[in-house]
Amino acid sequence: MLDESAQTDCTVCCCTLTNKILMVVFMILLIFAILFGNSVTLTVVLGTRHFKTPQGYLKASLAVADLAVGIFVVPLSVYAEVSLMITDYKPEWTMNNSLTTPFHPCNFIGPIFAGCTLVSITTIFLLTIERSIAVLKPLHKESVITRKRTTILIVLSWVGSFFLAVSPILYSNDIVLEYNSCSRMCNYALRASEFPTQACNILLLFPAFDFTLLGATVVINILSLSTIRQHSKRRKDLAETDCQNITRPTFSDVKAAKTIGTLTLAFTASFTPIAVFVVGNVIGNEWCNFSFFAFWILTTNSCWNVIIYSVRDQKFRHRAQQLLISSQIKNVSKT
Repeated sequence: MLDESAQTDCTVCCCTLTNKILMVVFMILLIFAILFGNSVTLTVVLGTRHFKTPQGYLKASLAVADLAVGIFVVPLSVYAEVSLMITDYKPEWTMNNSLTTPFHPCNFIGPIFAGCTLVSITTIFLLTIERSIAVLKPLHKESVITRKRTTILIVLSWVGSFFLAVSPILYSNDIVLEYNSCSRMCNYALRASEFPTQACNILLLFPAFDFTLLGATVVINILSLSTIRQHSKRRKDLAETDCQNITRPTFSDVKAAKTIGTLTLAFTASFTPIAVFVVGNVIGNEWCNFSFFAFWILTTNSCWNVIIYSVRDQKFRHRAQQLLISSQIKNVSKT
């Protein structure tokens, strides 16, 4: 747990009024980017018949998790920083942990951020499994990957992720939720200064679970992309028969697998600093500057998905452009 002197250290690049304003502007722009990008994703996926597939449902689940970050998590940080900037007074809940304040916003916001992060990792894993089946076993894709099974897996991922998110405060009295002045977010922290072993082990469950899923996701992506490469090589070296054309993955499946691979790479890159920070914090390192950049790098990942879809998926990009143009036409006709 970071001590108060570390948390209030002015090395977090926010001592001057200009830096504070820039930080708040960044947070506000991030809110709009998250809300806009994921709203577009949900509109395209749920409003277009082509995207109402198991893969589309998983993308919608991922967009909902990212939307929750933009609706609940980032606005609280904006409120805390604006209050401090305008009144030069920190709200009481930003200086006390959840055990000393009757109603502490972090008791609500902290599990949402942790739960949505876990949902994102789990959903990317499920997307990778879905794409690997389409690439490795194209003939079995329709029978194995169904909407009903995908919906059940989505529900289980949300329930399991949020159970894991609240487990630290349920199973250890030495872990609290507090507003961290370094990260500018609600974080789990160790209440005792001696770092009890049980509480440390519970906190380490997060990076252990996340890296296990991300590691498995990376391995499956490598296997799928290797298979795609082999099929591409066969098309160049051999004259394929009709039977071969049926058994190999379709062009859309190949494109989708590459998109999920890019999504996995982006999330792994954004999550790694958080995992490093949690491990370092548990063993006693006070990384105030690093915690700020680690948490906000992860938060910015909530608006990257729509960019990746737009770059990698031509049909998604075309449909999103149609929706934006039609909304502009409606606004013009109303005026």
